[in-house]
Amino acid sequence: MKKLILFAAGLFAALSVFAQEPVQDWACTNRYAADNAKVTVRPKAVFMGDSITEQWWRDAAFFTDNNYQARGISGQTTAHMLVRFRSDVINLHPKYVAIMAGTNDIAGNNGLISPDKIYENLVSMCELARANKIKVLLCSITPVNRYGWSKLMTEDPSGIIMDLNARLEAYAARTRGVTYVNYFDALKSPTNGIRAEYSPDGVHLTMEAYKIIEGIIQSYIK
Repeated sequence: MKKLILFAAGLFAALSVFAQEPVQDWACTNRYAADNAKVTVRPKAVFMGDSITEQWWRDAAFFTDNNYQARGISGQTTAHMLVRFRSDVINLHPKYVAIMAGTNDIAGNNGLISPDKIYENLVSMCELARANKIKVLLCSITPVNRYGWSKLMTEDPSGIIMDLNARLEAYAARTRGVTYVNYFDALKSPTNGIRAEYSPDGVHLTMEAYKIIEGIIQSYIK
């Protein structure tokens, strides 16, 4: 009995210590907390995305000169972005949100997920924006033939990407306040991956590619 009591006491102590451990901010909701606090003028647009959006900041003038805010986080999936959508988009009260997401879902960054669930997460972000009177620029997933880092998606994902883009385009066409922005066709190669001069690794973008999509997105922001 004494041993049982000691075991129970030890287990309780261990659980108490575990309970006091800080909980990981899975969706990185605090990543832009300091930057968000500094936003005093309503942004014309917030760009929500993953590493492609995060690395876009290399062309800082594109954002600062146009009163845009970039809220990309490397490696993130649509599930991560959906969790932080309020803090990084809604609470900034932009006129537009440009959403470019889904490639990391397809790569399996957060485990296996069906195209239907990726689509639903993107639609959920659109619905949140529309409910808060934010115009949505729903951007296509950019072309990829291979995710070099992925152990889950080892086949050519271009078919999945094109199917999802088609669904996003159709959703935008029937949904008030949502506009589809097609980057895919401007960047694609004959194999429906990204053209070599537009990417250093077959996924991420060169500055030349950013300049191309800047021209595309600017035509939708008034």
